Amino acid sequence: MAEAQNIPAGSTTAGSIAVAAESTVATRMSAPPSFDVADFPVPHGREEEWRFTPLERLAGLHDGTAVANGTGIKVDIDAPEGVVVETVGRDDARLGRAGTPVDRVAAQAYSSFEKASVVTVPKETVLTEPVRIAVHGEGGTAFAHQVVELGAFAEAVVVVDHTGDAVLAANVDYLLGDGAKLTVVSVQDWDDKAVHVSQHNALVGRDASFKSIVVTFGGDLVRLHPRVSYAGTGGEAELLGLYFTDAGQHQEHRLLVDHNAPHCRSNAAYKGALQGQDAHAVWIGDVLIEAKAEGTDTYEMNRNLVLTDGARVDSVPNLEIETGEIVGAGHASATGRFDDEQLFYLQSRGIPADEARRLVVRGFFAELVQKIGLPDVEERLLAKIDAELEASV
Repeated sequence: MAEAQNIPAGSTTAGSIAVAAESTVATRMSAPPSFDVADFPVPHGREEEWRFTPLERLAGLHDGTAVANGTGIKVDIDAPEGVVVETVGRDDARLGRAGTPVDRVAAQAYSSFEKASVVTVPKETVLTEPVRIAVHGEGGTAFAHQVVELGAFAEAVVVVDHTGDAVLAANVDYLLGDGAKLTVVSVQDWDDKAVHVSQHNALVGRDASFKSIVVTFGGDLVRLHPRVSYAGTGGEAELLGLYFTDAGQHQEHRLLVDHNAPHCRSNAAYKGALQGQDAHAVWIGDVLIEAKAEGTDTYEMNRNLVLTDGARVDSVPNLEIETGEIVGAGHASATGRFDDEQLFYLQSRGIPADEARRLVVRGFFAELVQKIGLPDVEERLLAKIDAELEASV
């Protein structure tokens, strides 16, 4: 087998690496993927995919008692010239092409939405301004579906901004044609009582490039499930994320990269900070290298910084390999508190203790924030981080 790295996890994390004869990522789910909610049993919390999630805080999204009431969300799309924005019905052939729901909430969302938003960037179109999608919660319950499709050799940046208060279950599809380049920034800046559960599906074409940047701050419970698969050789995916989990919040990010085509690449890097009693962050990173995916190069990493007592992190990187003909594969996970040496260094140069702690946290996140590439979004996120830190340091 080609070289495969396994970096041991810390005391609050768990990880695994395996060489398997057949896929076990899929079999860890309680039921096979399906668009029909009836194919999924109501979860009871002991299933692998639900064991970290407080089901009682899902507002009925998991058991069928949540009903759309028409006042859930408002969606506004601001797109540059040349981009096609449509509202389509359930029979549109593009819906669901990027991936199938893998749990009951995603299937409930697919079975319950009425209209979907489709944003299309025609082939060979290179956007110089981002597409901005504003999803604002208006206090109710909603089920939604969005599709972003790039034609061959198109290039675009899409910013999806979630604000307000809502109970929202959604599926979001990203379809990349051959040679296309798509960067998506998904910001979860909900009010304190919001519940947001969403499956993100990316289908990456031959020699295409997909970058996902997930930023989670607000909400009572946020559970996101980014998934990537490949439609041809030479594709690459970069999954980046940052989250700031406050007292009482549950923030869960469950990634899956399915290397189902040869000579593709992926890199996942998520960082989180936690503060306050019962702050709970969950990061699950699954990477599957199928038998046919020779020449794969992949790595995943999760880092967590615990700012106060009473916070909890569950970090589980998993790497499963079905072929020995790979370039490289590895994972890493670590959770810890402030580095006392960093604090001492800053304080020894006249920086007050509180300010030194803020600088350490800012530096912890800065590498990922700077990869967004949109100054207005970067400035807003750094300001949000500073505001969160005011409560603890």
